[in-house]
Amino acid sequence: MKLIFEKSRKNRGCTILPPCDVPDAGLPASLTRKKPARLPELDENEISRHYSALAKRAFGVNDGFYPLGSCTMKYNPKLNEEIAGLQGFKDIHPLQPEHTVQGCLKILDLASAYLREITGMDDITFQPAAGAHGELTGLLLIKAYHKSRKDTARTKIIVPDSAHGTNPASATMAGFEVVNIASGTDGCVDLAALRAVVGPDTAGLMLTNPNTVGIFDPNILEITDIVHKAGGLNYYDGANLNAIMGIVRPGDMGFDTVHLNLHKSFSTPHGGGGPGSGTVGCKQLLAPFLPLSGCGLDGGAAKGPAQSIGRVRAFGGNFLTVVRAAAYLLTLGKENVPEVARNAVLNANYMMEKLKAKYHIPYAGPCMHEFVISLEQMKESIGVSALDLAKGLQDKGMHPPTIYFPLIVHEALMVEPTETESRETLDTAIAAFMALYDQATANPDSLHASPVNTVIGRPDDVKAARQPVLHYTPA
Repeated sequence: MKLIFEKSRKNRGCTILPPCDVPDAGLPASLTRKKPARLPELDENEISRHYSALAKRAFGVNDGFYPLGSCTMKYNPKLNEEIAGLQGFKDIHPLQPEHTVQGCLKILDLASAYLREITGMDDITFQPAAGAHGELTGLLLIKAYHKSRKDTARTKIIVPDSAHGTNPASATMAGFEVVNIASGTDGCVDLAALRAVVGPDTAGLMLTNPNTVGIFDPNILEITDIVHKAGGLNYYDGANLNAIMGIVRPGDMGFDTVHLNLHKSFSTPHGGGGPGSGTVGCKQLLAPFLPLSGCGLDGGAAKGPAQSIGRVRAFGGNFLTVVRAAAYLLTLGKENVPEVARNAVLNANYMMEKLKAKYHIPYAGPCMHEFVISLEQMKESIGVSALDLAKGLQDKGMHPPTIYFPLIVHEALMVEPTETESRETLDTAIAAFMALYDQATANPDSLHASPVNTVIGRPDDVKAARQPVLHYTPA
């Protein structure tokens, strides 16, 4: 398929605006381009066809099953999109007078109240733009807390090896030293290993719970207590909140701060680079350090706390993402928020139990919202890898699960069916997994070429990594 730049023809376009009938105001030379922008020139017909062709080559939740582990690629109600598209929400400007946006401020206040209740936190900031950005913000709160107490020796953040991959990167960016601890044979935090590393230099613990192998750590209260007794604080990676929302709360487990991916758990289309929201909640002891906020509900400018870490993003963050989340929560109501978690857990356990008949599940469960399959034995015995199976699933009309993560499981496939999938869809997916297992056993080489029925076949991953084509050079 040609790039839109390759389809461009000089002086072709679809603009039919009449000549300007007022004097040209002009721009200062310092603000004008030295060369015209190399924008593609096409007529409307070709533009429409180009983007329609691109859409046919993409795969999204509206195309089929999308069990991308730990990413909650679920269907989101179109009602929430409609509400986020209301003129009074989408056409505001962050610098317009406060009295003209009181409805928007009320939405922020409402969403904050609901999310504080769901997480068991005392305060909320919507500024962070994504999950990892929320991680960084939460860690900066922890850092500011210790600094305010002149406890500057606390320079280390403990991160279990079952955490999300961004956790150690976020801790490093916040200026901490990362201490990695291995999981036990049950996939959970090894308490002895945790006790061995905590001490006067412990700033805190970052914990993904349920973790990346889909297990809710049964020792969660003991884990947070160990860290607190050592003088550290506890950070809850809430990216997997789908499994527990409305059932248990991070604040009741001993966590001091948490980030939520509104674009995963609370109804915003996920993927494609945005929009996202890594909303951060915290207990009262960390509230003085929260980012500077935007406007207050009373119509006056809110003054940030004196010990604030400052802004982590302009204004109040991605506002329309919060609107979607608020609409989602209002639709569900307090009674149905737990139903989201129950259905997510039910769907994952249903798939896992069915697939156990042929696939190796290293952690038998019960699982939470996701589970992990290991193809290590298959790779060693017949040469079929996690990548081969994932590519084979594309031929079955579904998006493959996350592969090769978590790192503690070799040849891993991490499956998250989400709460919005029907039993019929799950049965179809299970049948595809089973058929591929039989195909791999009978004819291993056949999967090495997969996918064969998709628009694009298997790319050369080595060449793509070593010789990437990152830009287009006009002729």
